[in-house]
Amino acid sequence: MQHNKVLILDFGSQYTQLIARRVRELNIYCEIHPFNKIPTDSESFKAVILSGSPNSVRGADVLHPDLSVIRGKKPLLAVCYGAQYLAHFSGGKVAESNTREYGRANLSFIKNDEDFFTDVKENSQVWMSHSDTIKQLPSGGVLLASTEDVENAAYKIEGEITYAIQFHPEVYHSTDGKQILENFLVKIANIEQDWTPNAFVEETVADLKEKLGNDKVVLGLSGGVDSSVAAMLLHKAIGENLYCIFVNNGLLRKNEFKDVLRQYEGMGLNVKGVDASARFLDALADKSDPEEKRKTIGRVFIEVFDDEAHLIQDVKWLAQGTIYPDVIESVSATGGPSATIKSHHNVGGLPDFMKLKIVEPLKSLFKDEVRRVGKSMGMDSELLGRHPFPGPGLAIRILGDLTHEKVRILQEVDAIFINNLRSSGLYDKVWQAGAILLPVNSVGVMGDERTYEKCVALRAVESTDGMTADWVNLPYEFLQKTSNEIINKVKGINRVVYDISSKPPATIEWE
Repeated sequence: MQHNKVLILDFGSQYTQLIARRVRELNIYCEIHPFNKIPTDSESFKAVILSGSPNSVRGADVLHPDLSVIRGKKPLLAVCYGAQYLAHFSGGKVAESNTREYGRANLSFIKNDEDFFTDVKENSQVWMSHSDTIKQLPSGGVLLASTEDVENAAYKIEGEITYAIQFHPEVYHSTDGKQILENFLVKIANIEQDWTPNAFVEETVADLKEKLGNDKVVLGLSGGVDSSVAAMLLHKAIGENLYCIFVNNGLLRKNEFKDVLRQYEGMGLNVKGVDASARFLDALADKSDPEEKRKTIGRVFIEVFDDEAHLIQDVKWLAQGTIYPDVIESVSATGGPSATIKSHHNVGGLPDFMKLKIVEPLKSLFKDEVRRVGKSMGMDSELLGRHPFPGPGLAIRILGDLTHEKVRILQEVDAIFINNLRSSGLYDKVWQAGAILLPVNSVGVMGDERTYEKCVALRAVESTDGMTADWVNLPYEFLQKTSNEIINKVKGINRVVYDISSKPPATIEWE
């Protein structure tokens, strides 16, 4: 795609993805690359941003990239660790701060005639997150802004288009952060804001036509946003040469297999529904470890999918709904292995025996961008607004071993919870919601008789991309109504609890 591009060099900050999302919100295309793997075509990027990092420029584990192809040659914005890096290795001084500088602060401008701070108010709130501080600016450094505790909060370097800030403009708490990014990228770097959903659709469809020609492509639909938008892009490019397969693994929500197939009928897609629920549940019968369950589901899915793909003559490509966070999270910023929190059954390539090439039309998009692209193609708002649902389905929401009865119970509970969110006008205020069947029984009383039945936990979180999340403070009246309805209508449940854990330290799913 021939867009003006911004390069973000990642030093391992938890906020790096947020930088990229804020740049994309300005309709400017950007890519994240590890600090030590600067792209060979770096000359094609119109500006560069250095991210923050948990490392210290003073430590033995300092992250030390070669910026010779960037520094002084391209507009450069250094954020937090990046600002300290430029100071420490260019004649300035960085030292440990007397107190950890973390949280809200307010800017006071030393030079307020700069384009960099256009439309940014005096005392604008910013977010600090560092334990080192810049004591002396680098050679050629000109101070632009301070805060009460941080003298060198922002500076530029004379003779270069290089700016550095000690705070994080990408986070929500920096109230004018987006404006500062826009000032740097648009006013200073002169980058055109041409990264739009319509442009993405037009260019992606043209690229797919050229890449795929008259080849046949098979796509596994999940009923979710990513695979559905990928299907529509491919359908626009190759029409009837796209074969979609929607597999029922027996772990979907109540009636979801039929409902989703019905929804796809109106989209003009060539979709085949395959009910393999018995095959999956049989394979999971003796599995209780969450990783083992995920891997079993992945293995059986590939087996079922391969069986169906073989029924299509001369298919050459497998399409996947991979999105940008899936891509960048697979590469550690420090070049080492990333910790595995949980396996994803549709990430990591294909077995050799499938003999299919991969096409991933969404691999440059974040989730919110996928939704905007779908909207630009006129896709149904209900489908685009669906909550994320885990690939392994209810298998990882049933803690411990799986049985047909446990699946039935959880489907009933989940349906009541989700339907009540919709009818109460709360569904669109929640990023993801679901129920978890716990492997414990508790004593209860029903009709003057003792019961000893299962407990279910309800979970609802708010988030932007799933990287971090907080629990949603659902109204007490809603929780009371939903709890009563579950206990009264779902045989086998006598207790309902509500999960009020954030991510981190918890994860959104329990397994």
